[in-house]
Amino acid sequence: MQFKPQGVCSKLIQFDIENNIIRNVDFVGGCSGNLQGISRLVEGMDVDEAISRIEGIHCGYKSTSCPDQLAKALKEATGK
Repeated sequence: MQFKPQGVCSKLIQFDIENNIIRNVDFVGGCSGNLQGISRLVEGMDVDEAISRIEGIHCGYKSTSCPDQLAKALKEATGK
């Protein structure tokens, strides 16, 4: 799936979901080291668990963040 995030530095989030497990997460743009870390941390994680952990995270003064946008993407992809 491809998701275009809003209000963050990242321009695109790509990932797969197989049997409710997150696979192949890739952020295009944004803070490379942090986003690689997030990608590796959620790899192999249950979608619902990931959403509960990263939804609502803010980045500085912004009302969202790349992790929060990933949670939105996961929700959209799974219809939650």
